Amino acid sequence: MHTLRGAKLAIFIGLLPALIIYLGIAIVPIGLSIYYSLMDWSGIGAMEFIGFRNYSRILTDDIFWLSVKNNVIIMITGLVGQIPLGLLLALLLNRGLKGSGFFRTVGFMPVVISSVMVSLIWGMIYNTEYGMLNNLLGVFGLESWQQNWLGDYRFSMLSISIAYIWQNCGLYMVIFLAALQNIPGEVNEAAELDGATGLKRTLYITIPMIRSTLMVGIVYSISNSFRVFDLIQILTGGGPAHQSEVMTIYMYNGAFMNMRFGYGSAVSVLILLFSLVVISLINRLGREKDA
Repeated sequence: MHTLRGAKLAIFIGLLPALIIYLGIAIVPIGLSIYYSLMDWSGIGAMEFIGFRNYSRILTDDIFWLSVKNNVIIMITGLVGQIPLGLLLALLLNRGLKGSGFFRTVGFMPVVISSVMVSLIWGMIYNTEYGMLNNLLGVFGLESWQQNWLGDYRFSMLSISIAYIWQNCGLYMVIFLAALQNIPGEVNEAAELDGATGLKRTLYITIPMIRSTLMVGIVYSISNSFRVFDLIQILTGGGPAHQSEVMTIYMYNGAFMNMRFGYGSAVSVLILLFSLVVISLINRLGREKDA
């Protein structure tokens, strides 16, 4: 008993520094955001307690709900774009093709490039006057397809979604590739002996074997979609007319541009609640399928 108690104490002491850091950078800021969300505060001067008035103003603001819709678009973009594309690239690289190390590096490169650089690259691609996309369309005689990709509300979210997929699919490629390489070789050999080859083996053997990793990727993709900011802020700033504005930009404008820090804190709390609800639903669906 004394030995067990000493081991628990040693474990607690070992975890204590990480716990203190986590409390300082995660739990305490969340608590402060909840506190500030109940205040009318410009960032300087005295705070005035107004209860849930900030939340009522947010929930009756049409621009906020437009930002929620755009966040849903980004979330779906990650789920139907980044996850499948990352899995496809991982499956191809796992076949041991010649030059797979080079393609793995190239595929992961957008992940390690700063979001500012990614935004500048895609901003030049989409540029109306000298952008690569419009120039290519002109070369192939498709001048009628040339558009103001970031300045037209019909194409702004589509253009951002393509850049968002390009930026992050390499991360999921590496995650899924690591899971694929951990599948025992005996499993694949047994599948081949049973006649499961090619697409059939991928669907019925490989993907179920990495299902837990896929769920991790899905949860991370959802949480990442609620944190997207710099890519959109640099490409469009939320424009035109708020048509590409997401909740983080809405929060930034409310807190730092309009100097309403209580209002911005309330938006941050709602972002946290929305992300927790969606992730909880995904986890629940995953547990039901496991059962």
